[in-house]
Amino acid sequence: MARVATTEALRFMTDCLKAVGASAKAAQQQAELLIEADRVGHPSHGLNRLEFYINDILSGDCKPNNQPQILKENASTAWVDANCVLGATASHFAMDIAIKKAKTTGVGWVTVKGSNHNGMAGYWAKKAANEGLIGMAFTNTSPLLAPTRSKKAALGTNPLSVVAPAADGEQFYLDMATTAVAVGKIEMQMRKGESIPDGWAQDPSGTTTNDAELAFKTGCLMPLGGREETAGYKGFGLAAMVELFCGISSGAKYGHHIRSWSHQGEGGPANLGHCFIAVDPENFAPGFGDRLTDSIRHWRELEPADNSLPVLAPGDKEKKAAQLTDSLGTVSYVKQQIQSSQALAKKLQVKPMEIVN
Repeated sequence: MARVATTEALRFMTDCLKAVGASAKAAQQQAELLIEADRVGHPSHGLNRLEFYINDILSGDCKPNNQPQILKENASTAWVDANCVLGATASHFAMDIAIKKAKTTGVGWVTVKGSNHNGMAGYWAKKAANEGLIGMAFTNTSPLLAPTRSKKAALGTNPLSVVAPAADGEQFYLDMATTAVAVGKIEMQMRKGESIPDGWAQDPSGTTTNDAELAFKTGCLMPLGGREETAGYKGFGLAAMVELFCGISSGAKYGHHIRSWSHQGEGGPANLGHCFIAVDPENFAPGFGDRLTDSIRHWRELEPADNSLPVLAPGDKEKKAAQLTDSLGTVSYVKQQIQSSQALAKKLQVKPMEIVN
């Protein structure tokens, strides 16, 4: 592993996006989204994703300097056309609308079409939580999930997130794919040259595989829960629910109509769908934050099955990783990521990242 100053990694990603034509603001917002993933311990959605965005811009499938627009709205809802901008641009625009409406009516619900990959869903739900609201974010992705009884992918990893503010500085933070893992985690195993555990993905015959490269090429992840006998149909159901909120509600591409996404940046505009929801808890029973904090702290204090592994509340893992990152002032990347970033820097003629060690 190589360490890079957090500010240096952010500078590099911003410079790369600007080098292919993104405005300073669009590049900064997208880079901030990426560095946050590396900061909180989700490297699959950080620097690991930069080249995908770069290639979408170079191919013309992403138009980073377009402007999103509201197509339809009322007091509590809005329908947005992202106009092929970067996912961060579209998501800031849409969640800002949801937040504003929630502060006025109690609820803001916004769907988006014509967007691109928007990183960690939790980043967007947390944006609402930082305003004292319950935030929810959903997005559809390229078909990667194999429903139970199927050998082929029909839905994306379709992540969902709920983040809520609690009392005394606590926060409920849930961000999860509806597949056993996000495809980026398989990609990270490839970068490290390591196998994947049972239950993450299947091979072309529909059999569970431990071969990370084969799993990535096949692009057929297991739903949350695994096979039918271990309730994988529940993961499939959750992925379908996310599709209902995103592609189907927004008029974006959905499920089997979504293009595949690769380092080559081919396949035409992504036209992904997102859904952003903000809810003001003050519209319900008083004491929401106190009860949530009580629950979070109770979960942590439960007797662990393994004394070396304390019980975690949703978001504790990310909070611990962020504290460590901030204390060191650096993020860590595997050797293959450093090599890829150096090649990208040469291609785009930007200053490569400076490695601390």
